[in-house]
Amino acid sequence: MKSAVEVIDPTTVKLTIDVAPEDLKTPVELAYKEISTHVRVPGFRPGKVPSRIIDQRIGRGAVIQQAVEQELDNWYREALTEHQVEPMGPPEVEFTKEIDPASPELSLAFTAVVETRPKIDIPDLTKIKVEVAPVELTEAELDQAMDGLRARFATLVPVDRPAKDGDFATLDLTAQIDGQEVDSVSSVSYQLGGGNMLDGLDEALDGLSAGETTTFEAPLTGGSRAGEKALITVTLEAVKERELPAADDEFAQLASEFDTIDELRESLRELGLKSKQTGQLTEARNKLTEHLIETLAVPAPPGVVAANAEHHLEHQGVAEPTEEQLDKAKEEVAADIKQELVWDAIARHLGVQVTNRELGGYLAQMAADVGVDLETFIDVTQRSGELPHFVRQFARNKASVEALRQIKAEDTNGNEVDLAASLPEFAEEELPPVTSETDDDLIEDLADEALSEELAIDLGALAEASDEDPKD
Repeated sequence: MKSAVEVIDPTTVKLTIDVAPEDLKTPVELAYKEISTHVRVPGFRPGKVPSRIIDQRIGRGAVIQQAVEQELDNWYREALTEHQVEPMGPPEVEFTKEIDPASPELSLAFTAVVETRPKIDIPDLTKIKVEVAPVELTEAELDQAMDGLRARFATLVPVDRPAKDGDFATLDLTAQIDGQEVDSVSSVSYQLGGGNMLDGLDEALDGLSAGETTTFEAPLTGGSRAGEKALITVTLEAVKERELPAADDEFAQLASEFDTIDELRESLRELGLKSKQTGQLTEARNKLTEHLIETLAVPAPPGVVAANAEHHLEHQGVAEPTEEQLDKAKEEVAADIKQELVWDAIARHLGVQVTNRELGGYLAQMAADVGVDLETFIDVTQRSGELPHFVRQFARNKASVEALRQIKAEDTNGNEVDLAASLPEFAEEELPPVTSETDDDLIEDLADEALSEELAIDLGALAEASDEDPKD
């Protein structure tokens, strides 16, 4: 088999594949053998029907077609491997030379246009500097954290006054489009200012008293008619306000292991500073990602973006999205794909390695998080096709840690920031243990398969390819 590759654009290539007679010989023989086991011909046992009889009964063309269908994917993957093409979507195949069944020497030619991972050359990370927020905690932020804790122990008390921001309201809602009711809910609880239900709801409720009704227009946020503007009728059943417990020693003993409110406050300060440090790392990672996407002009394959956007909207229950919804979904999907492409490239650039033990521990931790045994989790993961995603995500996590060790950072006050001091370590001895020898063997087999087959194409340098054919 001979093949050639033509780069159409940064995310698309065209593979031209010529299949020689010697490459077709074995597939055709196997097709004859398989068909002979299913054909019933008087005087011949299953599996022993001669080729000439099969040609008479079924036709040589049908046999050759079956041989091509069964072998086409292998020829395609062989060309991918030869030219180091990493596909991100299914190919568009076109036969440029059909097989002539009557010819003594069979040959075939086809092209495969496929969207691929773009080539991304990561620069020297040690020369990149990002700016992040300082790790500072104001008294106002500490008060807010304390109020948040107090809110967990608050009680809701009815009030006889118009609703205002922060109140909890009990509502009846109906939605009409062209005079026809399309949705309704009763006695639903909503906090004014939440902004998480319908656009305009907060404004409609502000100043409304229990028993009163008002209407407003807003686009629906879910269901088959999501995005369509509807007339919303809202009736306020009750208004309640949250009553917080006093911030005193008694509350500290109720809400924590501390005896005094001062001790609780100091603990909240430490937690707040740690949260700021974590936020600093997240901000640094995001700034690095944005910098690389912009400076390297990272493209996202348009076909992959469109397919994922449509799938995303279907998952949200939007069967017939508007052009605006589709454009927004494409924009969000493209942003996610670009980030993933950058971090896969960083993983390759840094030579990140994912070991069997790391992958096994990662899967064991996720299984524990969802409360299922490891074997069940792995079975579901394999059947759903999620395993490659987990492998790539773990590699990206490791790459993030190493990349943040290398880049420079300073806060908005001009102070140098030591990001490495807040970074986690990927130590194998700290990974969650497997539960049995069976689980351990299962992890090893699964990790070997995932690392050799998946990473051989999608993450290149993360692991060595096995002797098996790589899979997408």
